Amino acid sequence: MADRLYVSTRKGLLVYARDGKGWTHHTTHFLGSPVSIVLPSADNKTIFCALNLGHFGAKLHRSTDGGATWTELEPPKMPKVETSVAAGETEKPPTVNQLWSLAWAGPDRPDALWAGTTPALFYSKDLGATWELNEPLWNMPERSKWFGGGTVDAALHAICVDPRNSDRVAIAVSCGGVTLTEDGGKTWRIAGKGLRAEYMPPDQQFDPIVQDPHMMVQSPSHPHMWWVQHHNGIFHCTNDLESWDEITTAPISHFGFPVAVHPKDGNTAWFVPAKKDEHRYPVDGNMVVNRTKDGGKTFETLRRGLPQGNCFDLIYRHGLAVDETGNHLAMGSTTGGLWASANGGDDWALISAHLAPIYAVRFA
Repeated sequence: MADRLYVSTRKGLLVYARDGKGWTHHTTHFLGSPVSIVLPSADNKTIFCALNLGHFGAKLHRSTDGGATWTELEPPKMPKVETSVAAGETEKPPTVNQLWSLAWAGPDRPDALWAGTTPALFYSKDLGATWELNEPLWNMPERSKWFGGGTVDAALHAICVDPRNSDRVAIAVSCGGVTLTEDGGKTWRIAGKGLRAEYMPPDQQFDPIVQDPHMMVQSPSHPHMWWVQHHNGIFHCTNDLESWDEITTAPISHFGFPVAVHPKDGNTAWFVPAKKDEHRYPVDGNMVVNRTKDGGKTFETLRRGLPQGNCFDLIYRHGLAVDETGNHLAMGSTTGGLWASANGGDDWALISAHLAPIYAVRFA
């Protein structure tokens, strides 16, 4: 069972520890700095922490002693591009604006990890000491159709490393759909057949390259099963990324950002709905969690312990997490609310209502 909860906020990284009564604040790191994402090891000894310092850019820090000390690393950077004003090249070369996602590259590669950024995917073989742009993905002709969904550049926010084969990695991009490699990043193929973008003209709505998956997860126990919380719906895959089915049975709203899948049951998943598009707050001011236990055929709306009425808490794409037991969940909101559940979401307990805006939560 996870005994640490990492909370990435606008004002630092907060670490909570489990005790007999629940979760209590343990330590704070990078106080005052926006923490975009964190990646701890299973034993909580190695921790990567990404910051987004605005004018000063994306930063990356690593601890190998459980957060007692930190080392600043060179973050992923785009290769230098020679430009010539005389040749009429006025377009700015691409730069890494934010680290959106970090993922271990597999149990057989303990020193390797992936980083998803705006606007590209990177790989490190040496615990983040050096980074390599994944050029096959960057040079895919389809990438020219990617565009930002709420950001200027496309954001690579979800990285799923297949538990059966570390060479098999799927990414989700806003807006660029789902893309899959089966050879460790040497080649890529589009894997978003069936996703639908209602914001596009009718003849382009099923174009897999212009989709806006807000978050994608793969079932650890049933790795042929996948879930996507899309900009305009929920999608489920049961055939190993051959195609996606749209789920239209969710109550309240089909819009939202996060999705979490049960670690032992690929048919059980949690979503936090919201009112779209320009509103982006809980429908009717009531915060709820939608849970399905049968692959999306039916849903339960869970609200015990969550604020009902005059609530403006939005949960970002990385703001919902489930631990390895499937019983404990946590979620953090844009207004600094942090909740935990010890019974699969049936009941929620408020940990704090006064944090800075929360970007991500993660168990370890």
